[in-house]
Amino acid sequence: MGIATINPATGETVKTFEALTPNEINEKLAIAQSCFGQYRKSAIAQRSEWLHNAANILERNSTEYGEIMTLEMGKPIKGAIAEAKKCAWVCRYYADNAADFLADVPAESDGSQAFIRYQPLGAVLAVMPWNFPFWQVFRFAAPNLMAGNVGLLKHASNVPQCALKIEEIIRDAGFPEGAFQTLLIGSEAVEQVINDACVKAATLTGSEPAGASLASAAGKQIKKTLLELGGSDPFVVLKSADLDEAVAAGTTARMLNNGQSCIAAKRFIVVESIADEFERKMTERFKSLKIGDPTLEETDLGPLATAGILQDLDKQVQKSIEMGAKAIIGGQPLKDRPGNFYPPTILTNIPSGSPAEKEEFFGPVALLFRVKNIDDAIALANDTPFGLGASGWTQNEQERDRLINELEAGAVFINGLVKSDPRIPFGGIKRSGYGRELGIQGIHEFVNVKTVWVK
Repeated sequence: MGIATINPATGETVKTFEALTPNEINEKLAIAQSCFGQYRKSAIAQRSEWLHNAANILERNSTEYGEIMTLEMGKPIKGAIAEAKKCAWVCRYYADNAADFLADVPAESDGSQAFIRYQPLGAVLAVMPWNFPFWQVFRFAAPNLMAGNVGLLKHASNVPQCALKIEEIIRDAGFPEGAFQTLLIGSEAVEQVINDACVKAATLTGSEPAGASLASAAGKQIKKTLLELGGSDPFVVLKSADLDEAVAAGTTARMLNNGQSCIAAKRFIVVESIADEFERKMTERFKSLKIGDPTLEETDLGPLATAGILQDLDKQVQKSIEMGAKAIIGGQPLKDRPGNFYPPTILTNIPSGSPAEKEEFFGPVALLFRVKNIDDAIALANDTPFGLGASGWTQNEQERDRLINELEAGAVFINGLVKSDPRIPFGGIKRSGYGRELGIQGIHEFVNVKTVWVK
């Protein structure tokens, strides 16, 4: 795919960009290397001031940045503006807490003194996705810039204006030239960047194949990686749950970002005694959603980001229906308008072996399963190659503890939808990846944890 802004609501190609040549990539890498030599010596207080400046810029221009996100990937404008403001939050969180997170930690030893010191590694490559084009980048950039690393961004090819704007924000905040650079390159050029000696580590948020490719290339160079990949998150509803609250949260969790989120609730696993009522109430909510122009405040559901994503989602739905699944609502692309629009869809009676059983559906499609009891619910929730997030709904303390302990996921949210928060770690297990972003763990992922012993 070329590097271009294509409005997903209309299909119009708005602007195209030339990819960097191999020589231009090398020039960017040399700038990063040169910058790191000095930047690593900068005071944490100075980095904090710059990052606070970035937060102020993000808040001041949140509407402008939201409009760019909506133009490039179709996010409803309310969510896009909120995303820009959330980026300000993660900047302030690390600006305020990095000094404590990176402080020396005393240790016992047979020396006169021993402690652990956290030091930067160098340039870190971030390969980032289009679905949260600002948030995904800033939750990488904020901790790494505070740790003293420099950043290199290879963003998704359909959000180039977002990528360039992020570099501009960080530069305008006062960070030195080379502290953060956007590389307008295709996926075929990533290995050149990974192979360069100045790049010490890499992180990727995206698909399983993309993660495997990056990790393989980095592994050949003995370089650390962090992967945040797909998810088929379970949303488990037990008999004691507040059903209205669960349905409301479940609708939001499935439709957020036009259904294009790795931590969106995808598999709704409901005990039989309340399944009919849950299905009825969720269907009513899905029918009430306003589909249309993502630039309008009243729009709940905009287009999918690309025509390819729409086609892939529809193939999964149609294959599942052919194998016996039933579409209670939706189930076909909207052809009465231009753009990549797919309606709110609920599939039930999902047969074994169908795409809907275990695959990730990246769009506004809810997969509804009925189970007899909590044992069956947990077994079904864990019967997936993914392990990113999980949401459980119950008012029973014993059931709550079982869900917390037995659900195989990087995060379990009880009576709430799964979400990212700067203050708590984020990441998955199994084929959802490894490593953690955010929280204190996020800033420690790409540092040298140096043991110091003195006599």
